[in-house]
Amino acid sequence: MQVILLERIGRLGQMGDVVNVRDGYARNFLLPQKKALRATADNLKQFESQRAQLEATNLEQKKEAEAVAEKLGGQVFAAIRSAGDTGQLYGSVSTRDLAEVVTEGGFTINRNQVVLERPIKTLGLHEVTISLHPEVQVKVTINVARTADEAERQARGEDVTVIKDEAIEIETFNPDAEFEDEAPAAEPEAAGEGEDEDKA
Repeated sequence: MQVILLERIGRLGQMGDVVNVRDGYARNFLLPQKKALRATADNLKQFESQRAQLEATNLEQKKEAEAVAEKLGGQVFAAIRSAGDTGQLYGSVSTRDLAEVVTEGGFTINRNQVVLERPIKTLGLHEVTISLHPEVQVKVTINVARTADEAERQARGEDVTVIKDEAIEIETFNPDAEFEDEAPAAEPEAAGEGEDEDKA
């Protein structure tokens, strides 16, 4: 399907560009989100008549997004989740969860503004991109921990999982230690038997 972009869309083009996209992408995302119009003759005329207004609105929204970006960029937000000793979460942290965490932290965003390549499934510090505007993106850090105390420890650089401790135990354990302790006890018995044979 051919559409006219009403704003900049990553990997597609700039406002006013006529591009070819998959029908499903257009129907399910671009058109209902009012990010594009079908590339018909009437819509092309309508866009050109409104282009100056659309560009002015876009510029205003960009400035507002940049003002928010100055405050939001680099912020750290804690997400408390259940997880096993190895740090694997019972479930995952989705874009909806992240939007709620950031909003609770004082910045109102929706799930569509969270750029997440894959769900977060482990404890730790995870860098996430927030798209405030088609031309304004910022990075924030999500501190995923089991408790607020663990979140503070992770923020200081500590590893709250037990993987390292288990590895150290495996490396330092000597399976022959018990046998080494028992070995000397057998020697006197053998020596005693030899003396009896000499007396005989």
